[in-house]
Amino acid sequence: MSKVKFELKIKESEVKEPEKAVSPDPAVAEPKPEEPKEAPPAPTGSSAPDTSGTVSDCSAPEGLPESHRPDTRQDLTGLFTEKPQSGEVNVGENITFVARVCGESLLKKPSVKWIKGKWMDLASKSGKHLQLKEHYDRNSKVYTFEMHIIAAKANFAGAYRCEVSSRDKPVCSCFVVCDSLLSYSSTDAGEDSGELDFSALLKKRAVHVSTEPEVDVWEILQNAPPSEYEKIAFQYGITDLRGMLKRLKKMKKEEKKSAAFLRKLDPAYQVEKGHKIKLQVEVANPDAEVKWLKNGQEIHPTGRYIFESVGNKRFLTINNCTLADDAAYTCTIGEEKTVTELFVKEPPVLIVRNLEDQMVMKGERVEFECEVSEEGAQVKWEKDGVELTRDESFKYRFKKDGCKHVLIINDVTKEDCGHYRVKTNGGQSFAELMVQEKQLEVYQNIADLTVKAKDQAVFKCEVSDENVKGIWYKNGVEVKPDARTHITHIGRIHKLTIDDVKPEDEGDYTFVPEGYAFNLSAKLNFLEVKIDFVPRQDPPKIHLDCMGRTAESTILVVAGNKLRLDVPITGDPAPTVVWTKGEKVLTDSDGRVHVESTKGHCIFTIEGAERQDEGVYSVIVRNPAGEDTADINVKVVDVPDPPEAPRILSVGEDSCVVQWDPPLFDGGQPVIGYVLERKKKKSYRWMRLNFDPFKETTYEAKRMIEGVPYEMRVYAVNAIGMSRPSAASQPFVPVAPTSEPTGLCVDDISDTTISLKWRPPERIGSAELEGYGVEYCKEGSDEWIPAFPSLTESTSVIVCDLPTGEKMQFRVRAYNMAGPSLPATLQQAVTIREIMQRPKIWLPRNLRQTLIKKVGETINLVIPFQGKPRPQVTWTKNDELLDPRQVSIRNSDTDTILFIRKSERKDSGKYEVQVQIENVQDRASVNIQIVDLPGPPQNLKVIDVWGFNVALEWKPPKDNGNCDITGYTIQKADKKTMDWYTVYEQYRRTNCVVSDLIMGNEYMFRVYAMNMVGLSPEPCLSKDSAYIQKTGIVYKPPSYKEHDFSEAPKFTHPLVSRSVIAGYNATLSCSVRGIPKPKITWYKNKMDITNEAKYRMFSNQGVLTLEIRKPCPFDGGVYMCKAVNDSGEDIIECKLEVRCKYMPLTKKAT
Repeated sequence: MSKVKFELKIKESEVKEPEKAVSPDPAVAEPKPEEPKEAPPAPTGSSAPDTSGTVSDCSAPEGLPESHRPDTRQDLTGLFTEKPQSGEVNVGENITFVARVCGESLLKKPSVKWIKGKWMDLASKSGKHLQLKEHYDRNSKVYTFEMHIIAAKANFAGAYRCEVSSRDKPVCSCFVVCDSLLSYSSTDAGEDSGELDFSALLKKRAVHVSTEPEVDVWEILQNAPPSEYEKIAFQYGITDLRGMLKRLKKMKKEEKKSAAFLRKLDPAYQVEKGHKIKLQVEVANPDAEVKWLKNGQEIHPTGRYIFESVGNKRFLTINNCTLADDAAYTCTIGEEKTVTELFVKEPPVLIVRNLEDQMVMKGERVEFECEVSEEGAQVKWEKDGVELTRDESFKYRFKKDGCKHVLIINDVTKEDCGHYRVKTNGGQSFAELMVQEKQLEVYQNIADLTVKAKDQAVFKCEVSDENVKGIWYKNGVEVKPDARTHITHIGRIHKLTIDDVKPEDEGDYTFVPEGYAFNLSAKLNFLEVKIDFVPRQDPPKIHLDCMGRTAESTILVVAGNKLRLDVPITGDPAPTVVWTKGEKVLTDSDGRVHVESTKGHCIFTIEGAERQDEGVYSVIVRNPAGEDTADINVKVVDVPDPPEAPRILSVGEDSCVVQWDPPLFDGGQPVIGYVLERKKKKSYRWMRLNFDPFKETTYEAKRMIEGVPYEMRVYAVNAIGMSRPSAASQPFVPVAPTSEPTGLCVDDISDTTISLKWRPPERIGSAELEGYGVEYCKEGSDEWIPAFPSLTESTSVIVCDLPTGEKMQFRVRAYNMAGPSLPATLQQAVTIREIMQRPKIWLPRNLRQTLIKKVGETINLVIPFQGKPRPQVTWTKNDELLDPRQVSIRNSDTDTILFIRKSERKDSGKYEVQVQIENVQDRASVNIQIVDLPGPPQNLKVIDVWGFNVALEWKPPKDNGNCDITGYTIQKADKKTMDWYTVYEQYRRTNCVVSDLIMGNEYMFRVYAMNMVGLSPEPCLSKDSAYIQKTGIVYKPPSYKEHDFSEAPKFTHPLVSRSVIAGYNATLSCSVRGIPKPKITWYKNKMDITNEAKYRMFSNQGVLTLEIRKPCPFDGGVYMCKAVNDSGEDIIECKLEVRCKYMPLTKKAT
């Protein structure tokens, strides 16, 4: 799994004062740290209201404060080829974060998680503000994951994390930690689904420098039942749960108001180990001095403890928090104090080295070892999902050594088989334990011995377990050690040595291993040497029972052991002895060879027999009386050579089939079987798959994990022992075949072909889909014939060269590296015969109206149709066949194309296409209009000249360019300069008046025609010029009868009766209309008040206002407004009531 963190900052669109971090309690809001002098670089992609920015670089932004810089302590390797980069975006704009993962080495699609803070999975927040997208490029084999934030809001700012994981890649991480200074608020899914705001889930607390959304463990513990305390403590990294609960119990749930503190500390705060926190109080007196205490001891300012005083706020900042800072803190002013608890939370503990699978024998001791990222971290061990604890039998022991954690299982049994898991609050690791029953293997059996009197007899055997003891028996009676008999056990080798052999030592000797129901037997033969009287000059004689080269007379020796040939000889005088092998005479000078002659014996010894020592040895004895020769056949046997590297024939979901070839040399003894081992590719521990030799050369290995790479190797076993291991096989991954393709159906059929289509399998598995295999067979036959020589990646194919009229069955199988899936087969056989289909033209929508093209443009009409068999296509223009020299026609089975490279005016017209099958046909027509620039207008004339004006008139052009004239452009030019200036554009009439001409100048005029293509190439010039006379003609305006606009006054808005309070100015308003303007007079109780100083009258655009200054009750009454002009008059009135400021008190009746 790979992780990358990045930051999103939101900038306000307007210039505002920077806001502080939002906190539920304003008393604990942290002041915003100073902005860096240099702004961080913008993201790679731009951000705009309608264009998403793309952020794809993992470089850390420069210029950030030290506390905001990325954490570069982690290894920057992982699955990412391109990582999201921290970015900024304005409020209301869009931004996109992009992560890319190379899929070449991955066996299945990786999974991705987008997380805000440390715990909020954004997959559940998708909606109108958040969209998550992903796609796969088959050419580059790159997975692209995108997170789109749409119409960003201020509360979207914060730290984000992208986690990509794959089962076949190890855990690695890359961190780019940029802390946000904005908090979060929660939203429910619904219309605003996609909001990234969830601070309502968090309890009020001080704002840390690291402001990623934190879970308030204190609040969780208060709301959780006591049975869940230990689980919560393990999940959130609490080391001192008992002390935390004890301090929480002593806290006061309600505190009394304080005169010295305006805002006290919160009951508890929480910070991650290594981060910093700022505690804040507000005091009533800005000059008050405060003291900070930790567990009752006064704190003095140091590099870690910083005191600040800003106005009436007091701050204590603790840098680089450790577990020692987990304590009670007190702020005091005189006798007043406020207390809080600070809980230091340890960061997640990661598993650095994973567990390894193990296979052991019953009764052995097993140790599972892992390594975590923090010393002294808490871990949990589980077996098949059940937590392991120390029991009375000490079955399980748990050991810690720094970052290493070890699970020890003593005296394992079959019941201990299963999957073991170690868990931390930041990860987990799995391993499998396999326990096999003890099965003793015999590496070297004891051999029959033939010895003579006074010699030494040694029985030796070798077994697989060096801890196994055994008992020696002679003829069923236990052998006890004495002066001549010695029993030794060194490692895996057991020996019985008999010195000074006597005739009574002859018999059957047996070795029985303790605890096993089998034995090893051999026979001791006593060789009695008879000495007869030999006269002088007796020829030499070799006395051997096993001479020759038959199998029965062959002496076997195990490679590495001593080869000792003791040959009795006679002769008088004593003969000389010569040993040869082939033509070579063997002497002591050969190093490993020793030749010794004694009275009556010749001894030949080779130390550490090797394979090249095998052969026929000849011994020659000579004296003056003659010579004798004997051949001894020696065969050196050894363990077999290792087999060649095994081959993986096939793989399954949790198994594979492996095959190998027998070893080239069997060691001189037949191979009795093979032993196989497997291991994970990145592991060093090999696990044995079988303890009894497996006789075949093909083996099915099971109990493997899908998606994990494995390797296999093989040992060969003969009667001597086990060979060295073979080379490891090529790495393979157990995968299951896909499910069968779905939706197989016939798309089309003809006399010799059939078109099939289907959908991909529902289950692909961990291996990539390699393609599909299409097969067919005749109905009633079981012989399936591949339709194509190789696999096809498409989900639709056309199978050709099929026999016409034959009933055929088809099937499709999906292939991956595990092999073919189950087949998807048509429900019934299909007859290969084309089906008659009525011809039909599907005219595109854009061709159902006139197609307009300019002269010189290319015309390319593609008109699809249907019909079977292939219909005959005919094109006509205006009921005439087309000229192939001017128009190109191309037809296919499904469409027809009309192509004109350069269109001309003559190509305009009605084109008709006809498709016909036998007597059935269908028609469609297309109207094409080729347009061009129009010609110039005609007969431009100056009709009249008066004052500074000229009237022009012209006729439309003869050639309109095969489309309507949309207007004209009229231009004028002074005859002196002939500089042309446009007077009108897009003018639609054929006559106009040109005005604002300069007196004394002579003007020329010209007109261009315009259609949808453009202006005519040439204008039409006026034949006559127009001269503007200097002495203008006196203009006599026409006489018109003056209209009477007079109107009698009429009030359009009435006066409204009012009730006002005495002593406050009051106004009365109304509106009046009348022509000429009427004269306004105000009356009170029918008395004219125009000249009264107490009243002021206003009139503005017909709105009349009467202001009464500080009225008294006497000013109440009926007010009237009168409007009078020559056409009449109008009156309107209202009532005004003036009330006293307060009601006088009246005495209660006694």
